[in-house]
Amino acid sequence: MEHTLLDYYKAIENASLKMLEAAQTEDWDEVVKLEGACAILIAQLRHRSKSLPLAPEDRKEKTRIMQRILRTDAEIRCLAEPWLADLENMLEAQGQPLH
Repeated sequence: MEHTLLDYYKAIENASLKMLEAAQTEDWDEVVKLEGACAILIAQLRHRSKSLPLAPEDRKEKTRIMQRILRTDAEIRCLAEPWLADLENMLEAQGQPLH
């Protein structure tokens, strides 16, 4: 089956929603796993978009999907900030600065 570019955007949105669900339950290992899946989907989308144009009638839907992905990402970041701060403090306590 041939996937349209919109299919890739929808798959990325679905993965980001699953990431949010994992973040809400503080399942950070699952968040990281799903983040990897998103990265693969994004790479596939970039590759396919070089040879497969987005249909003009799909542009509005793409914009709506991207806005939802950005909102989801912002929610994930809000949930992750305390976890990242705890990780940074733990690593610094062990003498391993995070950055």
